[in-house]
Amino acid sequence: MPESSAARDFDVLIVGSGLAGLTAALHLAPNYRVAILTKRSMADGSSGWAQGGIAAVFSKDDSFESHVDDTLVAGAGLSDIDATRYVVEHAPEAVDWLRELGVPFTQEEGHLHLTREGGHSARRIVHATDATGAAVQRTLIEVVRRTPNITVLENHMLVDLITSTKLGAGSTNGPTCLGLYALDETTDEVITYRAPHTILATGGAGKVYLYTTNPDTSTGDGIAAAWRAGCRVTNMEFIQFHPTCLYHPHVKSFLITEAVRGEGGRLLLPQSAGGTRFMPQHDPRAELAPRDVVARAIDFEMKKHGVDCVYLDISHQPPEFVKEHFPNIYARCLELGIDITREPIPVVPAAHYTCGGVHTDLAGRADLKGLQAIGECAYTGLHGANRLASNSLVECMVFARAAAKDIQEHSLPMPPVLPPWDESRVTDADETVVISHNWDELRRFMWDYVGIVRTNKRLERASHRIALLQEEIQEFYANFHVTRDLLELRNLVTVAELIVRSAQARHESRGGHFIKDYPQLEDVAHPTILVPA
Repeated sequence: MPESSAARDFDVLIVGSGLAGLTAALHLAPNYRVAILTKRSMADGSSGWAQGGIAAVFSKDDSFESHVDDTLVAGAGLSDIDATRYVVEHAPEAVDWLRELGVPFTQEEGHLHLTREGGHSARRIVHATDATGAAVQRTLIEVVRRTPNITVLENHMLVDLITSTKLGAGSTNGPTCLGLYALDETTDEVITYRAPHTILATGGAGKVYLYTTNPDTSTGDGIAAAWRAGCRVTNMEFIQFHPTCLYHPHVKSFLITEAVRGEGGRLLLPQSAGGTRFMPQHDPRAELAPRDVVARAIDFEMKKHGVDCVYLDISHQPPEFVKEHFPNIYARCLELGIDITREPIPVVPAAHYTCGGVHTDLAGRADLKGLQAIGECAYTGLHGANRLASNSLVECMVFARAAAKDIQEHSLPMPPVLPPWDESRVTDADETVVISHNWDELRRFMWDYVGIVRTNKRLERASHRIALLQEEIQEFYANFHVTRDLLELRNLVTVAELIVRSAQARHESRGGHFIKDYPQLEDVAHPTILVPA
């Protein structure tokens, strides 16, 4: 028996089940019917992969001003001061909220143990050993599962937002988000969901690159959907490349946390290239320099010496210290035959974090009434040109709470009845190999042409290839039944276009964007804001 349309009506639709989405759901659940749509299982997302921790001021030797200053320095002049202060000042209460829910943070003598990471001038990283994200996600998923008023819809992939503009409906309040279409993979049906409030918490877009620390779900779904719906997108050229992803033929996407360098880890060339430490020659802060500096240094040394990787060495620390601070990294590397208490870890840079995203205000509001974006898919102004380590999880929580508060203070009425998805003129695709080939081609040329170091010529080549891919994908989308692979590829190509257009618009090198044609820094920093046609 078909599900009634009323069963698909909610007060708030949240797309994404990472820390941002779950936090918003829990703050809204006491008073609203909330649906969490996630395209795989609740646990599949970037939040659970976060190793380092959550940046918040708890030490008497630290201050809000210091945390703000460190964020502004890492952001290379592009961090918004109001957003930065807002996050920093609300960070401790966000951590306290997690502690109340039962997240098992690492303690030392009855107090939170604080570690330090690159770019931070003090120990302010709250963590659960070296698997903070996993501990937080596990706890929040358990709480969400037993919370009334929250409906979890797994295996539901966002197809598109439904807007008053697309329906040709007039609105006295301007363009409005009315709900969304989602592909239910368990039934292979596109379903219409209606709500006065929709929150995008879909994470970043690391899978647009060949090498990434992100999970397979990071395909830029929320950013692409918001762009198609008419929302501005900002600072997409600033892709943060994490300096240290494990380099091993049998493992992909395994991150070696920043905290290894924070606790004394040293970056070394391979023995074939001398085996020497190289970071002091690139920056006076050496291994504690911000991520973009370290990633470029590694990229430079790899190309200079023609090597496949460099090495991160923590073996000079006592074995007990290493095992206590980095138990998961120690265990995973040991499985692969690498004893990090006795030998260095092979590492390479990899796409890690999308610093830009859907343009929002301090309440998470995007350009459509009824639509908010939080977490990695949003541009709040906090990260500027480069994210400071461990500022992402706290941003998720602070803006999730802000978005929930805004909904509580400005509740909107239920939209009119929405039309069902029209699939009357499509057929099943018999050329799925085309999708697979296009996906692979996109990720390879984005890595080669729009990676850690860019040039005008490379960006032009990428732009040309993106245009050709878009034609093929649009033809597929118009004529064939949608699948998750097709939808993800469509989103990745849209995000690739946004990254390249933003990179071409910035005639300087700043933060996570380094281009050989413009190595200098402009006197005044401006965000790159793209406006849909």
